Amino acid sequence: MVRSRTIIGIGALCAVVGAVDASAAENDDEARPGDAAAGRVLASKTCIACHGEDGNTLLPGYPHIAGQSARYLFRQMQLMRDGDRDPGVMVGQLDNMTDQDLRDMAAFYASQAGKIGQASREGLEDGEAIYRGGILAKQVAACTACHAPDGSGNALAGFPSLSGQPAAYVEEQLKAYREGQRRTDTGDYEGMMRQTAANMTDGEIAAVANYVLGLH
Repeated sequence: MVRSRTIIGIGALCAVVGAVDASAAENDDEARPGDAAAGRVLASKTCIACHGEDGNTLLPGYPHIAGQSARYLFRQMQLMRDGDRDPGVMVGQLDNMTDQDLRDMAAFYASQAGKIGQASREGLEDGEAIYRGGILAKQVAACTACHAPDGSGNALAGFPSLSGQPAAYVEEQLKAYREGQRRTDTGDYEGMMRQTAANMTDGEIAAVANYVLGLH
């Protein structure tokens, strides 16, 4: 099996954010626990069509959300609901959801097991090189700094898991960051994703997207 589980960040900043004191994270509103059982009920009404019963989508261009960090999922749904992230095809789906509803759904999907895909051998070495070492000449940081060598992310810092994410979705998100269409890296993250993706070509983005599909 090819070992290869949006995304890339600036290493120095990631190290700082990743070192956030655990007690502070526990007091953070985003870190409050949700009720997975309640979340399952909510998800069955709104999310199954696109994300599948367990959060592993069968549709191209959609992300797997099974096994994703609850904190990350909650924050992204909150941003979509409040108009701070383009919801795309999810427009209107979260409009009537409370923060507790979002926490509950995030808890449910975080409790599910994610699936790993099979990366293509074409461009695999390039994708691995960028993921693990970045591109120094272009100031593209290694993805491992924020998303871990195995793609599991950093739940405490709010960095998502990339392991097994569909390549088409990862490509779309990296390009959105590159073009400034996605701006969910504001605040403490200081635009790290936009800064990094800005220097990546379509080919480099495709290589990284392919690599994380099979990363674990």
